Amino acid sequence: MGITLNIDKSELINRIAVELKDSSNVHAPEWAQFVKTGAGKDRTPVSDDWWFVRAGSILVAVADMGPIGVSKLRVKYGNKKNRGVKPERFYKSSGNIIRKILQQLESGNLIKKRDSGIHKGRIITKEGLAVINKVLPKGQKVEAEKPVKEKKEEPAKKEEPKTKEKKKEPKVEAKAESHKPEEKKE
Repeated sequence: MGITLNIDKSELINRIAVELKDSSNVHAPEWAQFVKTGAGKDRTPVSDDWWFVRAGSILVAVADMGPIGVSKLRVKYGNKKNRGVKPERFYKSSGNIIRKILQQLESGNLIKKRDSGIHKGRIITKEGLAVINKVLPKGQKVEAEKPVKEKKEEPAKKEEPKTKEKKKEPKVEAKAESHKPEEKKE
């Protein structure tokens, strides 16, 4: 779908976070103040309302890239870990945090699962688009992508196999030669 707006995405995400904070569906669990957001992070988030900012970011990501699942979102929010003298290595973010936020957004009817078709994952609903459009400046609007009707595949016409008669060549068996050195005759 791809969202193209005249507003900075970080500003949009912060505005959505304020809306979600007022919502009764999205709430930070008790353990959220103690947890790191991924194995690549050294410390817990500094902001107290980081849960709502992540939820807003996930809502925008689902609207932008949907249908999308937990695995791709883990890669999106992952980072490189500083391992001291050793080279940096990429680590995915926490799947539990993303999963819980997706479940909360789903219970608020902001996103829904799409199980049909090739691409499976979460897509944004009309209510989710309403939340995004509510925080946008006047004159801007995000519209839902029209669902693509999947083409029904017609049964393939059976073609008679083309048979070419191949000449069968007799198999030649190679005699196993021994690699023992031959005895010298004097």
